[in-house]
Amino acid sequence: MTATPTDNLREVNVDPTEIDKFSQLAHKWWDKNSEFKPLHDINPLRIHFIERIAGINGQTMLDVGCGGGILSEGLAEKGAVVTGIDLAEKSLKVARLHLLESGNKVTYQCVPAEQFAEENPGAFDSVVCMEMLEHVPDPASIVASCAKLVKPGGYVFFSTLNRNPKAYVMAVLGAEYLLGMLPKGTHEYSRFMKPSELGRMVRAAGLTLVEMTGLTYNPVNQSYALSDDTAVNYMMACRKD
Repeated sequence: MTATPTDNLREVNVDPTEIDKFSQLAHKWWDKNSEFKPLHDINPLRIHFIERIAGINGQTMLDVGCGGGILSEGLAEKGAVVTGIDLAEKSLKVARLHLLESGNKVTYQCVPAEQFAEENPGAFDSVVCMEMLEHVPDPASIVASCAKLVKPGGYVFFSTLNRNPKAYVMAVLGAEYLLGMLPKGTHEYSRFMKPSELGRMVRAAGLTLVEMTGLTYNPVNQSYALSDDTAVNYMMACRKD
C-alpha cells in the first residue's frame, strides 16, 4: 500500500490537523490585517527580547516552526544568518516567495526538528521556537531538539500559552470567538503549558532558564507589551551550559 502524505506526517512529531489548518491560511501570512495580524504586532517585541539577551547581528539563528517567515525575516533584517524550518509546505512556499519582495536572506527547509537536530548538532548560536509547542503532540521532543541544535553557551527562546482559566478566556474565548482576532479552533486548550511544565522540559534538555517574560494585550488601544504578567502568553530565554 502506498503511504499518503498524512501517513508520513504521523510518523514524526506533528499533528496533521495543525498542518492542514495553517496550510489553508498560508496565503495570508504576510497580510498584516489578516488572522496573522497578532504575529506581526508582537514581532518587534519578540525581536527586542531576543536581541537584548543573546544579540542578533552576526549570529547564526534557527527559527523552529517558522511558518511564513515573519520572525525569520525580522531576525535577518537585524543582521542574523537565519535558517527556518517547518513542516507546512504551503507556508514555506509563501515564505520563500516573500523573500523576493523583501530582499532578505533566509534559508528555509521542510524538515522535522528532530531530524534536523540529528543532522546539525550544535550548529547555531541561538534557536527560537515561538508559538509552536502548543501545536505539536510531543513538545518535550521539540525542546530537546532545540537544545541539541544550539551551541554550548548559546541561547534558546520559547514562547507559548499558559494553561489556566484566564488564558482560556483571553486566548480562546476572547481572541477566537469574541474579538475574532484568530480563526476559531486555532488553539486547543489542553495543549497549553504552565511555565512549570515547560521549565521541567527545559531542564531535562540540559538548558538553564535565564529569563521569563509575559506578553499582554490591551484591548482598549489594541496594543501588546512585555510585562511581568505570564498568565496568558509568556516567553522563556534559556541557555545551554
